[in-house]
Amino acid sequence: MTVELIQGMLLAFAIVVIVMPAFIRLVRWGGFAKQIREEGPEAHQAKAGTPTAGGALILIVVIGLTIAFGHVDASTFAPLATLALVGGLGLADDWLNARTGDGIRARQKLLWQIVVAVFAAWQIQDTYDIAAIAVPFVGPVAIDRWVYIAFAAFSIVAMSNGVNLTDGLDGLAGGTLVFSFVAFLIIALLNSPAQPNLAILCALLIGALLGFLWFNAHPAQIFMGDAGSLSMGAALAVIALITGQILILPLIGLVFVLETLSVVVQIGYFRVSGGKRVLRMSPLHHHYELGGWPETKITLRFWIVAALAGLLGVTLFLASLQRLV
Repeated sequence: MTVELIQGMLLAFAIVVIVMPAFIRLVRWGGFAKQIREEGPEAHQAKAGTPTAGGALILIVVIGLTIAFGHVDASTFAPLATLALVGGLGLADDWLNARTGDGIRARQKLLWQIVVAVFAAWQIQDTYDIAAIAVPFVGPVAIDRWVYIAFAAFSIVAMSNGVNLTDGLDGLAGGTLVFSFVAFLIIALLNSPAQPNLAILCALLIGALLGFLWFNAHPAQIFMGDAGSLSMGAALAVIALITGQILILPLIGLVFVLETLSVVVQIGYFRVSGGKRVLRMSPLHHHYELGGWPETKITLRFWIVAALAGLLGVTLFLASLQRLV
């Protein structure tokens, strides 16, 4: 199994690295050039025109390899469907953003995310007949079918948008996602029963993301775009649900949670205080950027936080597992 995981990871990495130069030329020819928001950091204006939608290649490689090698089963169907359905939404948003600078309206985008999230949550509940949710150090706690579906759908939408908010610096979202998928790869392998196909899907995502980071490292030759950030954030939550460790996701995805909270707090305080701000700018990485931190330092430090959070998440999973044995 270990050999198969490594082979899958290396194959996904190699394909993305080999194909990406041609893909960059393709998206540039197709007009997928990033439009930078005027209200963002002034330094980001230099990134205008950089090809985007790089996440689409990651999805094509991961979904294609999973199907080609016969790793589609009950544990991988929902993540793959989520990658495809939310990835399609993200790709359309990238295309509109390149042409208008605005993309799909937030309400329309949220509606599609909710539809996909409810479908994925229902499919997971129906497949595994989930009647309880795993609480660390407590064990299974009974939960109503429809309460679970609502909670699961909320988690999927929240993590999808959390990763999307994090995707604001070169290499930031891609690197933090790698650590999150590594954590859930380990959890899928050590779960009872083990989920080997889900672990392989995580390995393919890790390999493809590493290949993408080869070109997304500062200064980025291509951006992930909503095609990647929205879909992989949603898939991360779906994988957490299938492993039964959704309550550990906020720890493993700590960076995404903090980025989301920074936006919520900033907007909320701005409204109640009559225009005052808690941060220099949100999401959180822009606060540090305007504070004088180089982009590469912010990215590296957020990666370190993501790695430590992933380790803590796996440790919590193992500790809970041992306590309940």
